[in-house]
Amino acid sequence: MAAPADQITDPANPVNPAGPLAAASAPALVILGALSLSHLLNDLVQSLLPAIYPLLKSSFHLDFGQIGLITFVFQVTASVLQPVVGLYTDRRPMPFSLAIGMASSLVGLVLLSLAGRYGMLLLAAGLVGLGSAVFHPEASRVARLASGGRYGLAQSVFQVGGNAGTAFGPLLAAFVVMPHGQASVAWFSLAALAGIGVLSLVGRWYRARLAGLASRATPRRAPSAGASLPRSRVIATVAILLALIFSKYFYMASFSSYYTFYLIHRFGVPVAQAQIYLFLFLGAVAAGTLLGGPIGDRFGRKPVIWGSILGVLPFTLALPHVDLLWTVILTVPIGMILASAMPAILVYAQDLLPGRIGLVGGLFFGFAFGMGGLGAALLGELADRTGIECVYGLCAYLPLIGLSAAFLPRLRS
Repeated sequence: MAAPADQITDPANPVNPAGPLAAASAPALVILGALSLSHLLNDLVQSLLPAIYPLLKSSFHLDFGQIGLITFVFQVTASVLQPVVGLYTDRRPMPFSLAIGMASSLVGLVLLSLAGRYGMLLLAAGLVGLGSAVFHPEASRVARLASGGRYGLAQSVFQVGGNAGTAFGPLLAAFVVMPHGQASVAWFSLAALAGIGVLSLVGRWYRARLAGLASRATPRRAPSAGASLPRSRVIATVAILLALIFSKYFYMASFSSYYTFYLIHRFGVPVAQAQIYLFLFLGAVAAGTLLGGPIGDRFGRKPVIWGSILGVLPFTLALPHVDLLWTVILTVPIGMILASAMPAILVYAQDLLPGRIGLVGGLFFGFAFGMGGLGAALLGELADRTGIECVYGLCAYLPLIGLSAAFLPRLRS
């Protein structure tokens, strides 16, 4: 399945970056690198929130349900707004909205460092979520525009920055925030400020690129990878993809919010050491994300989707029944295999819905955030009622949803 199959110039949107001109040259590696760096900084800021949950739990006397609600507010804010932002920017691209989104995360980060009440923590989480809602759909569009037709590679490079930022957050929290307290979170505003600067430069390139596409694009429509599918089949396929996203991010929520508590409670691991083990898992996630896109470019999206969701099942089933050493070892293939799905799913959906790059990015990133938030809230309540070990015993079966990938159509090249 060749990636350029979905090339299209929409007469209602002549600057649509999914058009032929987007694939006419080699990837803009500097822009992809800048997007990856800004994604790293953006998700580094965001990952501080769950990374300091042990500190907040102690300082504010929170239970697991209240911790889950913080994640729920953050991720649901992002999930509800992202498709709206993506749908709007499909028609009216906003080059400098990327920097504006980072500014919202900056305000949320500062508020998090100053919060003295639980309500302020929820407000800070909401502002960080708003930043994500603005950042992800438009950044995904710019990545595709800079891809030179290597859409999987571009999405992997873009997304691996976010995974790296998410991985570094717990590590920095362990060595900066835990020893110095909640107020030290403010130091990470420097990362948000750097992100605003990088994204302002990306916005200038994006604006110039849009102007060039508008002046050269012609109002004609080319065949797309999903053009031969009936509308009902397209809707059903999107539903399957969202089900796969559900299985991935609901399971991931058990790690991002509760893995440190699991290690502390079951194995008596110190907080700082638990954060390092979380960093190891998130580093594996970053590696898997980087591999998933290029493998999809080479062998097709469907095999990657199928293998990455269902292939992780033996490892998740074993995880709740092993000792500390094997727990840490098993998280590496779990993170790598599971993470390789997202670039392939996103590009597959872009192939399926050409001309709706922002909507696809907003819908899938937003749904991922929403499922992560819902998972954090529900799993927190489950942990309060039945114990943290039960969470991982139940979540071990989520990858079985990967069987639904068998019903995905093979998009023609």
